[in-house]
Amino acid sequence: MGLFGDTYGWMVIFILLFSSSSAHGDIFTSIGQMTDLLFVEKDLVSSLKDYIRAEESKLEQIKKWADKLDVLSAAATLDPEAFLGHPVNAFKLMKRLNTEWGELESLVLTDTSHAFISNLTIHRQHFPNDEDQTGAAKALTRLLETYRLDTDTFSSGELPGLSLSSPRSSLTASDCFDLGKVAYSEADYYHTELWMIQALKQLDAGGGGAVDAVAVDAVAVDAVAVDAVTILDYLSYSVYQQGALERALDFTRRLLALDPTHQRANGNLKYFEFQLAKQRKAEESEGEEGEARKRRETRGRPPDYLPERKKYEQLCRGEGIRMTPRRQSRLFCRYHDNNRHPMYVIGPVKQEDEWDRPRILRYHDIVSDAEIERVKELAKPRLRRATISNPVTGVLEPAHYRISKSAWLGAFEHPVVDRINQRIEDVTGLDVTTAEELQVANYGVGGQYEPHFDFRRKDEPDAFEELGTGNRIATWLLYMSDVPAGGATVFTDVGAAVWPKKGTAVFWYNLFPSGEGDDRTRHAACPVLVGNKWVSNKWIHERGQEFRRRCGLRETD
Repeated sequence: MGLFGDTYGWMVIFILLFSSSSAHGDIFTSIGQMTDLLFVEKDLVSSLKDYIRAEESKLEQIKKWADKLDVLSAAATLDPEAFLGHPVNAFKLMKRLNTEWGELESLVLTDTSHAFISNLTIHRQHFPNDEDQTGAAKALTRLLETYRLDTDTFSSGELPGLSLSSPRSSLTASDCFDLGKVAYSEADYYHTELWMIQALKQLDAGGGGAVDAVAVDAVAVDAVAVDAVTILDYLSYSVYQQGALERALDFTRRLLALDPTHQRANGNLKYFEFQLAKQRKAEESEGEEGEARKRRETRGRPPDYLPERKKYEQLCRGEGIRMTPRRQSRLFCRYHDNNRHPMYVIGPVKQEDEWDRPRILRYHDIVSDAEIERVKELAKPRLRRATISNPVTGVLEPAHYRISKSAWLGAFEHPVVDRINQRIEDVTGLDVTTAEELQVANYGVGGQYEPHFDFRRKDEPDAFEELGTGNRIATWLLYMSDVPAGGATVFTDVGAAVWPKKGTAVFWYNLFPSGEGDDRTRHAACPVLVGNKWVSNKWIHERGQEFRRRCGLRETD
C-alpha cells in the first residue's frame, strides 16, 4: 500500500506539472521546452511501471487471502452451527468481518466503480462491529477461566468435546494480542498478561500461529503484524499494575533492547527502578515475608461482583458436590402417566430424578427432532438480545451476565407451540393458560446466564405485577440441542448440575407449597465451551394452580 501510495503520488505530481505547463498552450513553439516533456514522460513511464508492480503485488496478496477464505467458507457452510460452535472460529469471524474486510475495502477503494466495492459497501452495514468483536474476545477469556484452560490449549484450538471431524481454528499472535488489548481496556491486567505472554510466545516461535486446512489467520490484506515491542509495552505495564515490579522491569529492559529510543519505556525504566529500590528498602524494615504476601494479594484475577463465582465455575467443570450413596440410592427412573392421564396411560413418559432437595426431574424424549426444528425456525427471525428485569426499576434491560438471544412464541402462532404447551400441562399437571409464552433462547460465543432466581423475591414487589398471575411457581426447561462441552444448568446453592440432552426437559418448583420462594433453586446456565446451545422454557405462574398444587400448612412444606 505504501509503495502504491508513493507511485500514485508521483504520477499525480507529474500530471499536474504537465497540465500546468500545457495550460499556456504555446509549448509547441519552443523545442527547448518540449525536450523537458521527454524527461517528464520518461519519469511517468517509470512510475507507471512501479504502479503496475505495486498493483500486481497487491492483487497477489488479495488473491491469497481470497483463496484461504474460499477454503474456509466451503468447510464452514457445510455445517454452520457446528463450525461456529467452536469459540475460536466464532471470534475469528467477528474479527474478520469487523476489521479485516474493512482493511480490504480500503486497499481496493481506489477502484470505486468495481461491483465488488458496491457489494461490500452494501453488506458491511450488517457486519459485526467493535462491540461484537469485543464481546467475542471477552467470551474467550471467560471460557479460559471457567474451564481452567491454558492459553496454549486455547490457541491451538484443541478444546475439550471436539470430535476428530470438528472444524477448528488456531489463534495467531495477532489474535492473542487483540484478546489481551480487550482485557487491558477493561483494566483486567491479569488476563492482559496471560494473552500478551501467549502472543509473545507465538511471535518468538516464528510466526504468529499455524494455518491449518480450514483456517484463515490474520494475515493479510494490508494489516501490520503485531511486533514484540508493542506486546512488551503492554506486558510491562500489566504486571506492574499487579504489583510485580521485578517482572515489569525485566519486560521493560527486553523492550529497550529491541528499541532503545522508546520514550515511554525509558521513562518507565527509571520509575520502576526507583519503585523497586523503595520496595526493597521497605522489605528490609518490615520483613520480606510480609511484603511478599502483599504482592501476592495484589496479583491475580480482578475483584468479582459474584460471591459464588468459585462454586459456580466448579459446578460448570463437573466438580460439584457428590451425593452420598444413600441419597443417590433414592433417585429413580420411572414411567410416568401423571395419575393415569388419558394421554399417557398407554404411552407413559420417561421420568428421571436428577436431584432430591429441591426435587429436579428430567423427562426423556419429550419432543421430537421435527418439533424442535420447527420451533427454531419460528424463533430465529425474532431472536433479540436476552434481557433481565432490573431489581430496582423492574425494567427489562440487557446484562453482561446473560449472553444469549431469545424470542417469545405464543400458542396461537403455530400448532407445534400449542402442542408443546399442552404436553407441559399434561405431564406436570399444572395449568399453563396463565403461564408466560414459550421463550426460546440461543446462546452465543461463551453464552451463559450467571446465577439467578426465576421467582420474585420479597425485595422485588413489582416483578410480574403487570401479568396479574402471581409469582413463578415452577420452571420447565427444554433442551433443544446437545452441547459437546460446557453449557450445564447448575444449582449453586445445593451443588446440582444438569447437562443438556436434546429432546429432554427438566422441571422444578421455584416455590414451596406455602408460596414462599425456595432459595435452593438459584441456578445458572454455564458458558458454552463447544457447540450451539438451544433451549426453550416455560415459566408457570401461581394463578390457576389453587386446586392442582394445594398450599401447605407450614412455610417449608
